[in-house]
Amino acid sequence: MKHLYSALMLLIVLVAPRAMAENYISDELFTYMHSGPGTQYRIIGSVDAGDKITVLSRDRDAGYTQVVDSRGRKGWVKSDYVTTQPGLKERLPALEAELKRVKSALASAQDDAKAQQKGLVESLAKRNEQISKLEAHSSELNKKLIEAQSEIRALRAKIDTQKDDLLMRWFTYGGMVAGGGLLFGLVLPHLIPRKKRRRDGWA
Repeated sequence: MKHLYSALMLLIVLVAPRAMAENYISDELFTYMHSGPGTQYRIIGSVDAGDKITVLSRDRDAGYTQVVDSRGRKGWVKSDYVTTQPGLKERLPALEAELKRVKSALASAQDDAKAQQKGLVESLAKRNEQISKLEAHSSELNKKLIEAQSEIRALRAKIDTQKDDLLMRWFTYGGMVAGGGLLFGLVLPHLIPRKKRRRDGWA
């Protein structure tokens, strides 16, 4: 019971409205009402905790306040028991309503957070899927690039080989032509008959 009372008092401190003009008996079990400002005066009754009262006057020296309670009785109670804060029995419904509103707001905030988290998870999954596709595409492009580079190197090697073959052919053809010309130059004089020299009579 003490823990419940402490929890209720904490809630009151956190969410209690501003002090109103009305006066109340503070949250003790009850307080005695005397016919005068002091314990030496006759007790004319008791006022329950949280009852609304009307303050008539105060005796600061005696520490008592003259009040009229909710049943119309007029008397004096200890000033320590007079407060401007409504009692728990009046504030409790408002506190319960406030607590319900806070719980509802908290549940709504949790639902919103869950929805946002779900949206983030879905968005992250889509992003991861897109990244995976891009990585696969990039890997495929890299593979094709490597194949193309290998093919280019092979073609360049083939071109270099063809150049060497062509140069060798030209050298061969040139050698053959030169050899043929030389051979023709050596054979041709033997093929053409020489003219006989005429003998002059002066010899």
